[in-house]
Amino acid sequence: MASVRQQKPIITEKSHWISYHPEAGYKKQARLIDNNIVHTWVNAEKDVVLDFLDVELLKKVLSESGLIDKQFHIIFDLTHVSDISYRYKQGITELLFHWEPVLGCICFYNICPSMLTVVRSFAYIAPEKICVLKSFSYKDALQNIISFKDGNDFPDKCSVVKTLDSADLKKQFLSAVTKISWLNMLDVHITIPPTDSIYFDFFQALEALRLDLMAKDIEKENEIKLLKQDCENRITQMNIKMNAQSEVSKKTLQDLKKEVAELKTTVATQDMELTRISTAIAEKTGKLRKLLDQISALDIEPSLKYSMTNSCLSLIETQTIEKRLDVELTESDSVFLSKLQKKHPNLNQREMRIALFVKLNHDTKDIATSLGISTRGMESIRYRMHKKLGLGKHQSIKTYLSDVVMGM
Repeated sequence: MASVRQQKPIITEKSHWISYHPEAGYKKQARLIDNNIVHTWVNAEKDVVLDFLDVELLKKVLSESGLIDKQFHIIFDLTHVSDISYRYKQGITELLFHWEPVLGCICFYNICPSMLTVVRSFAYIAPEKICVLKSFSYKDALQNIISFKDGNDFPDKCSVVKTLDSADLKKQFLSAVTKISWLNMLDVHITIPPTDSIYFDFFQALEALRLDLMAKDIEKENEIKLLKQDCENRITQMNIKMNAQSEVSKKTLQDLKKEVAELKTTVATQDMELTRISTAIAEKTGKLRKLLDQISALDIEPSLKYSMTNSCLSLIETQTIEKRLDVELTESDSVFLSKLQKKHPNLNQREMRIALFVKLNHDTKDIATSLGISTRGMESIRYRMHKKLGLGKHQSIKTYLSDVVMGM
């Protein structure tokens, strides 16, 4: 390695260049050295497992340092790091193969024994354009990065790491394991050494593991397909039920609309009938008043004239009461008649009118006069209505009709 220039590095630190991992028990911190070297370390009180790659922290440092589209380098202090999670390995894969910022060289230092295999694996899967180094201290790591920046050559990009394994087969084995574990490259066949090699059983077992994992992936895909199909079937059945329910609701709505139309027709018919009756009563009242005037002009016996005059006046009063009862109908009265007719279709027209008069709180005498019957005859009709309405001995027609009104 060529001599490294000796000068004091420029260090940039910011308080918010930090990422917290409370569940894993550590926080990740970073600073910038010489404008394009990211120095990162783990702040923990005991050994920890890195749970996920702090991509957002790295992006923040690069963005605020103007390095998003420029080459940068990383020095990673692995003190207190005993292992990394599978999620972290996936993050490394994404960083190496799919990340836009240009990573030039990464150097690890303070590596504990349990992390040596991870560092080797990282070196073996890194693309050729990225240099992966291992150092024993921060000072050595910084010198290696500066040397790389100055264009000094290394025996190869992972020379410090790779010298830990002298046999190519060991390298191939570790590379195959990493591809399977980190990159999920299960479709890449593993080259197995001759049967007399001391590594034959290891490679044979690794190939068997690869095939088993492929089979499990296929099985998992089939299970997902079945679950997806089952889900789609359930959705289809649910849609069928919802459509059926919608049709039922539409039919119910149509039936209700039809019933409302029929009620409106009934009300309109009854209004026409009431108008006809009112007109007829008005005509009769006019004729009676004309007759009364004619009787008054007659030169007849006073007692007879008095009797005839009283009869006319009585008829005029009766017609006036009947007109008042027939004309003063509200919309609720019309609905009441329609509902009562639907509930008790056995009631005739006169009984329906009597029910309306009772509902309007008219007394028996007025109702009898309106109908042109005696009070006793009116009592007989009410008795028959009592039975037709299915009322008990002590139940009141008026109370029952009021309940009908309340139930509208």
